[in-house]
Amino acid sequence: MDDLQRRADAFAALGDPGRLRIVDLLAMGDMSSSEIADLLGMKSNLVAFHANVLEDRGIARRVRSESDGRRSYLQLVPEAFSDLTLAPRKVEGRVLFVCTANSARSQLARAIWGAHSAIPAESAGTHPGERVHAGAVAAAARHGLHLDGGVRPRSLTEVARPGDFVISVCDHAHENLGGRDDVHWSIRDPAHTGSDEEFDRTVSELRARIARVAPQLTAA
Repeated sequence: MDDLQRRADAFAALGDPGRLRIVDLLAMGDMSSSEIADLLGMKSNLVAFHANVLEDRGIARRVRSESDGRRSYLQLVPEAFSDLTLAPRKVEGRVLFVCTANSARSQLARAIWGAHSAIPAESAGTHPGERVHAGAVAAAARHGLHLDGGVRPRSLTEVARPGDFVISVCDHAHENLGGRDDVHWSIRDPAHTGSDEEFDRTVSELRARIARVAPQLTAA
C-alpha cells in the first residue's frame, strides 16, 4: 500500500496542468524558478508552489548553481517516471497462451512472444481443434513469424505445468477457465470470417498487447 500511495500521490501531482507544463519544460533541461515563470507567464509564487509539490512527490529536485550560490535550478529526478510503473511480475515457469481451439490466436501469440521476451512461451486450447488454421499459417508467413501448420493443436491439460503464467486470448477460454488464467485479452476469433484482413488485424493486436505486457514480466 505504501508503494501504491506513493504512485497515486505522484500521479495526482502530475494531474495539475500547471505542474505538467513545468515537467514538460524540465524534460529538456534544468531551469530556475524565474526562468520557468518568464517562459510560462506564471506568477513566481505559483511556480514556487508547484515546485514544492513536485519536490515533495519525488518528481523534481533543486540543485544549487555552481556559479551563484543564491540561485537554484529545478531538475527532474531521472527515475521518477520509471518508478511510477508496476514492478515486473515474476513468472516461475512459461507464458502459456490459451484460446479455445489452439488453432489461431494462441498459436500466433506464442510465435510473436519470442521477439519480446526471453521467458519461454507455449500455447494450448480448452477444446483443441484438429489442425492449425490455414489463415493463421498464412498470416504468420506474411508477418515473418514461425508457425508450423503441421503441429497439431494441444489441450490445456496436456500442456500446462505448475508455475505457468496463463494468458487467455479468447473470451470462451477465459470464461471456461473460471479464474485459472492470470490475464485475459478479449480478442475476436479471426477464423469467424477467415479473411486475410482479419488475421492481419489479430496479428497487429497481439503484437501491440505483447509489446506492452512482456516488459512487465520477468523470469523468477
